[in-house]
Formats: sequence, C-alpha cells, structure tokens
Amino acid sequence: MAKEGGKGGAKVEEVHPHPVMDQLPGIQYCVNSPPPWPEALLLGFQHYLLSLGMIVLIPSITVPQMGGANGEKAKVIQTLLFVSGLNTLFQTLFGTRLPSVIGASYSYLIPVTYVLQAKRYNSFLEPHERFEKTMRGIQGALIVASFFQIAIGFLGFWRNLVKFVSPLSMVPIVTFTGLGLYQFGFSMLATCVEVGLPELILMVVISQYVPQYVKTKRPIFDRYAVLFSVAVVWVYAQILTASGAYNKSTERESICRTDHAGLIGGSPWIYMPFPFQWGTPTFDAGEIFTMIAASFVATVESTGTFFATARYGRATPVPPSIISRGVGWLGISTFLDGMFGCVTGSSASVENAGLLALTRVGSRRVIQISAGFMIFFSILGKFGALFASIPLPVIAALYCIFFAYVSSAGLGFLQFCNLNSLRTKFILGLSFFLGLSVPQYFKECQLSSGVGPVHTHSRWFNDITSVVFMSHTTVAALVALFLDCTVSRGDDETRRDSGSHWLDKFVAYDTDVRTDEFYGLPCKLNKLFPPL
Repeated sequence: MAKEGGKGGAKVEEVHPHPVMDQLPGIQYCVNSPPPWPEALLLGFQHYLLSLGMIVLIPSITVPQMGGANGEKAKVIQTLLFVSGLNTLFQTLFGTRLPSVIGASYSYLIPVTYVLQAKRYNSFLEPHERFEKTMRGIQGALIVASFFQIAIGFLGFWRNLVKFVSPLSMVPIVTFTGLGLYQFGFSMLATCVEVGLPELILMVVISQYVPQYVKTKRPIFDRYAVLFSVAVVWVYAQILTASGAYNKSTERESICRTDHAGLIGGSPWIYMPFPFQWGTPTFDAGEIFTMIAASFVATVESTGTFFATARYGRATPVPPSIISRGVGWLGISTFLDGMFGCVTGSSASVENAGLLALTRVGSRRVIQISAGFMIFFSILGKFGALFASIPLPVIAALYCIFFAYVSSAGLGFLQFCNLNSLRTKFILGLSFFLGLSVPQYFKECQLSSGVGPVHTHSRWFNDITSVVFMSHTTVAALVALFLDCTVSRGDDETRRDSGSHWLDKFVAYDTDVRTDEFYGLPCKLNKLFPPL
C-alpha cells in the first residue's frame, strides 16, 4: 500500500508487518488430521526414541543413590516407560487431547533427593532393602501430591488462574519452558563431545540443508532427521566402544559407551510392571509438602508446553477449561507414577513438542502410536533396553534443537502484543531477567553450601522454596502474570497492548467454532464430561 508524502507528492511505500495468525501455517498434519499409517508408525517410533532421554536419565541419577543395582534400575525404567505410555494415551484421549507426550519430570528431582537423604532410611544398610524402603517413601509422597493436581484441575482452580494469562504473559511462560532446560543441552552434550557434537551437526545438516538440495515428492530428510542422525551416530559410538577407545574406567569414558548403563544385562526378557511392586507406600509430612511444591512447578511447566504443543499442532489457543482438564489428568498421571513406583512424577514432554515443529506433523494419532511403542517395549525388556542404551550426549544434542523450538514458540506470541509499549517492554524484560537470575542464585547456593538460601528449622520448607524458585519457568511466569495483572490491567489500551483482546474469543470454550474440533471429547464422552 502506498501513501502520498515527501516533496512533490512522491509516493512512499508503507511497510506492513506480517499478519498475525490464530493457527501456525506450514504444519502439514494438524491435531486431528493423521498422516498415512506407514508414515504415522515411523513418526511415532521417532517420538518414542526421543522420550527415552528423561526416562533413562532420571532413574540413572536416583536409583544408584537409593541402593539399587542395574536390575532395579532397569525395572524402574521399564515401569516409567510403561506408565508414560498409559499417561500419554489418557492425556490425548481425555485430557487436553493435544499431541503431547506425558513423560518423566525433572521438577521432582529435589523432593526425591529430600527423600533419599531422610534420616529414617539410614538404618537400612542392605542396598536392596534401602532401595525398597526409599521407593515406598517416594511413592507415598507422589500419591498424596497427585491429589493436589487433581483438585486444582478438575475443580476448576487452574482454569480460573489461566483466564488471567494474556499473550504477553504467555511469552515468558512458554519461552522458559524450553529455555529453562538449558542444563540438558550443550553441557550434557559436552560430557562426550566426540559423540554429541557429530549428532548436533548431523541433525542440523539433515533437517535444514539436505532438503534444499535433494528434492523429494514427500518430506523425508527433515521429517525423519532424528532416525537418520541417531542411527549413524549410534553405529559410530558402537564402533568406538567395540574398538576399545573407551576401555578406561573413567566417568567420562563410561558416558560415551553404548553399554555403560548396564540396562541390557539387567533387564528381563519379559516384565509386566504392576502397582505397588516395591511394597506398601509410606507417608511423611515433610516429603509430601515438598512433593506438592514440585507438582505445582510441573503444572506450570506443563501449561507452557501445552501452549507450545497447540501452536505446533496447528490448533487454536487452548481454552482455560481445557488446560484445567489436562492438569487434572496430569494429576492422575502422577497418581499412577506413585502407584507403580516410577521414582518421579509426570509432566508434558518439552522435547516432543519441539519434534512436532521439526516434522511439521502435529497429529494426535502419531503421539498415540508412540505411546503404544512405550508400552510394547516396556514389557519386552531386552528390546527396550537396546534403544535405551543410546548414549545420553546423543539425546542432549537433540535437546539443543527441540528445546530451542519450544522457546521460539513462546516468542511467537509477541506478534499479538504491542512491542512499542514501554509497559510491554518492562514486563518482558523483568520477567526474563528474573527468570534467569533468581534460579541461578538458588542453584549457586545449592552448589556452594548444599542447601538453598532459605535457612529455617524446617528442612521441608527450605526445600519447597528451592523447588519453586529453581524453576526458570515458574519464576518468569509468576513475575509476568503478577505485573500484567496489576500494572494498568483494566485499561482498554493496556489490554490491547497485552494482546488480551485477541485472546478473548478463545477464553470461553464455545466462543470459537474450531475449539470443539481440536479439544472436544468424542460425542458420548462429551456428554459425560462437559467442558468446565
């Protein structure tokens, strides 16, 4: 469009920004449009491989400290994989109905460490007995904490809170959902740089450069870049392991090996996880309160992941009632984690949300197929352990890409905000800065003295503050939401600057005709479980 201006009535071109989009363009298969079955199976297997990262990492950290050997670690991983498959199916069928994988959550690591260091377990000197007693304590805390999520989800408390979230406050929530996991990126990759760095380079080349020069009728290289790159680097790591390059018993070289975890030898051929397999859960008030704090953090981070998943699934923004319903089912997931003995709770998988963006396939059916692979390989222990033996630096290289995708999904909500507003700049700048600096301060105190900066006579209260304020997402979300709701919130111009006017039509479930298409339950179930 041109307008008159300048000397002599010369026409000056007016620059227009890109138009805002309710749904992200460029996604080939959206939430409810599945690809052909052969393609869906390959994509589902790709999501399964990616979900193994946290599922293997967290038990590898915690089980040895509990006194468990390779056999116990393999069973915990199989159990966690089995329950993650069930939880993913429940979330995609009855929860948010987004293509979101529900997997192991790193947010619960501090409460689990609290249980590990409890004095009441010091009297158990036999390793296996100590493992079982500690696992029962973790189970009891998880089971009680799950009722917190179930209550705030199904009773509508989380819905009433999410109603206050505008596109402006969405930006730090979603951005830090990916950015806050930076410790699992290059730093973990660098523990074995000769394996991790080739995976990162190969992923970038295959997904971004090869499709420019090798033209195919259907997307191949960018869509299956994870399968291609992991296969090549895994074989390369196996050659290094077999050739004796890592025969020294140093910790670094053991990480590079494809057989370092001892999972294949420790896994039974067939193992069916069952509830209370480690015994009757035990309950302690301090452990429960700390675990509830972790469930709150996991809820905030999962909310950010749900927003990113909806964007990359080419759905409309998620209504607060659907987020609340998803949190309720997330509580059921944590309850199942506690019943089966999974050593950690559940949250929406950030890395799998990033994979939706890379493949441009946001289909719900693909994620349900990946859940089927989780359940299948959790029962066939030896086969599941084979894929779980992929070196963690290889998985960390994938995290560098997929966490970045989720972070950029948060930045995408800036298109609905007025970036020329000083209020907008203040809220964004302060939430980003405090979201980085406050958790860093708590982590530095934890590393230097072994405890957080809060020192009271109640250790459980100290750990609660550490759990909340060591989460980048939670700190950034609390700061952004508080400022957005208190600094000139009622002003119409301010609401437009925050993008709230654009989000109004998605706040109520039935105000946009597309909502039921993406998030509605099947007809019979929708009558039984209407939107909140």
